[in-house]
Amino acid sequence: MQTFYDFTEIEMSGQSINFKDYQGQVVLLMNTASKCGFAPQLTGFEELYQQYHDQGLAILGLPSNQFHQELKTDKETAEYCAVHYGVTFPMTHKIRVNGADADPLFTYLKEQTNSGRISWNFTKFLIDRNGQVVKRYSPRTKPEEILPDILAELKK
Repeated sequence: MQTFYDFTEIEMSGQSINFKDYQGQVVLLMNTASKCGFAPQLTGFEELYQQYHDQGLAILGLPSNQFHQELKTDKETAEYCAVHYGVTFPMTHKIRVNGADADPLFTYLKEQTNSGRISWNFTKFLIDRNGQVVKRYSPRTKPEEILPDILAELKK
C-alpha cells in the first residue's frame, strides 16, 4: 500500500524532496498560486513554520497554475512569495492538482480523504507524524484555524 512517504517532488531550486525525510514530522501542504486572493495566507503559514518548525512542523507549498493564477516561471514564483509573503518553507515546481495529468501526490491525498476534485488554490492537507492524512481543509481555511489541529498532532 502506498503511503505519504513514497512520494517525491522537485523543489523550485531543482533539488529533489524525498518525503521519507519527513518521517516523524507533522506536515501541512497546500497547492498555492501567487496571484490568488488567498495568497496572503502564506504570511500566516510562514509564521507557523517559523514558530513550530523546531517542534516538528513542516510546511510545503506546491504551486499550481491549474486555476490560472500562478506566475510563469518557478523563479518568478519563488521571488514573489519570498518578497511579498516572506516564504522560507520549501516550494516545489508547478504541479497540476486535477485531471489525468494530476500530480500523483494530490491524487493520493484526495483518495486518502475520500474527497473529490481540488476546487481552488490553497486547498490544504495535514499529515501526522506517521504519514497518515489527518484532514483536508478548504481554500478559505486560514492558518490560525488549522493551528489547533497542528498543535494536537505535534503533541502526539
